[in-house]
Amino acid sequence: MAKGSGPLLEKQISVIKFTIFCLNAIIWILGSAMFGLSIWVRMEPGFEEWVTFLDMYEFYIGVYVLIFISVFIMIIAFVGCAAALMESILSLYIDVGLQVFCFICGLAGTAVVLDYSTYDSKIQPIIRRSMINLIRNSHHETAVYILKIIQEAVGCCGADGPRDYLSMRKPLPTECRDTVTGNAFFHGCVEELSWTLESRSGWLAGLAMSLCMLHVILAVLTLTLIRAIKKEEESITFKR
Repeated sequence: MAKGSGPLLEKQISVIKFTIFCLNAIIWILGSAMFGLSIWVRMEPGFEEWVTFLDMYEFYIGVYVLIFISVFIMIIAFVGCAAALMESILSLYIDVGLQVFCFICGLAGTAVVLDYSTYDSKIQPIIRRSMINLIRNSHHETAVYILKIIQEAVGCCGADGPRDYLSMRKPLPTECRDTVTGNAFFHGCVEELSWTLESRSGWLAGLAMSLCMLHVILAVLTLTLIRAIKKEEESITFKR
């Protein structure tokens, strides 16, 4: 064995450990941010009311997954730091497994969030069905109230446009018209609400994907640390 390889190896291990500590700190901060953003998306009063009105609770499935994984990520960040500090091979392998688990759950949560919040996704048929039912029952006060709130707030008309009212022989409500021009809104609520949902879920999905990338980097660094520790142990055994 070359002279001076021991101190060099120790230095490399120290650098890897420091990098792991820094990445775990970043992951903890981003995990906290994702937790806060997920809670905000889930608990925002006005938005929660729309979800209830349109019976689109599927949107929350991915949000719940990301809330769970964000809490798990914050815990794992401390576990990763402790494993690196102890330099225990078993603990480091467990940490790698947990990083892989977080990566998979993060991807799954992001996929579900995007699958029920973006344009041309599974959320659109759900919104369309709810809007058609509301228009069909627009002779009831509750349906009129819900339609008024959604169409005024979003600036839309019907499910896919004003023709939904005309095809059902229903009068076009005033909230379906632009207050300035008096013309009916061109876009339906399915499109407008999809864009609204996409703008909310985009930040959440981006944050989750960033965390997934960091989990991969951290897993690779941890495996590198394991290899370096094993090499150091072999050099100590060889010297004996």
